[in-house]
Amino acid sequence: MRVSVQEADFDLGAEAAALEATGAGAVVTFTGVVRDVSGGLRHMELEHYPGMTAKALEAIAAEAVERWPLTAATVIHRHGRLEPGARIMMVGTASAHRGAAFEAAEFLMDYLKSRAPFWKKEVTAEGGAWVDAREDDEAALRRWAP
Repeated sequence: MRVSVQEADFDLGAEAAALEATGAGAVVTFTGVVRDVSGGLRHMELEHYPGMTAKALEAIAAEAVERWPLTAATVIHRHGRLEPGARIMMVGTASAHRGAAFEAAEFLMDYLKSRAPFWKKEVTAEGGAWVDAREDDEAALRRWAP
């Protein structure tokens, strides 16, 4: 299991290759990219408290590893100033079978969207605004409840 909270971009190909090198039969990767939903986004700022954020992401990844028979899992989340089109995060899972790899990746995405302790601000020509939590992200979590 690899978890990284970092400012720098990451090499998606290298991360996928590392998961494939585990010998798993299935590797799933998902990359989140900063998108300009409102049509005027200049950049996004992600803030976090380093000690708390890393522990929270490690706990989410550990739960995925416990729930599914994964041979490896990778979670990378960036912070700092990110322009539209920049990679913001990546989830990768490896397992003997695709079902477990897909489900674990979806679980990780759903939990990262609503439980990763980041504060996001969208900055446009009019100024900055913090991004609120969304109800559909909370609804996505409910399907994973035991």
